[in-house]
Amino acid sequence: MARIAGVDLPKKKRVEYGLTYVYGIGLHTSRLILDAAGIDYNKRVYELSEDDVANITKEIRAKHTVEGDLRKQVAMDIKSLMDLGSFRGLRHRKGLPCRGQSTKTNARTRKGKRKTVGSA
Repeated sequence: MARIAGVDLPKKKRVEYGLTYVYGIGLHTSRLILDAAGIDYNKRVYELSEDDVANITKEIRAKHTVEGDLRKQVAMDIKSLMDLGSFRGLRHRKGLPCRGQSTKTNARTRKGKRKTVGSA
């Protein structure tokens, strides 16, 4: 089993899709990494040699921010928005959607379970 950036990649998937299990790597970035490392997209994860895994890891460390560092960076960005008191920061603070969605009937994911108000 290949372990890249602290994530175990699924054995039977193709490498280009297996790399997307790492936080911060999507399909496009995965293909860029594989091109730079010189690895075929159609190879399965269990077919990767130790050299292939080392090349992929080296490429990711050199040019991409992934996993813990990226999560920390995103959290710091959100915290700075909240500290600034910007509109997006206030929405984050209140636990409401930040990107202009309607909240009268929807937004249950951000708002949580319904709380009934004012039953007499």
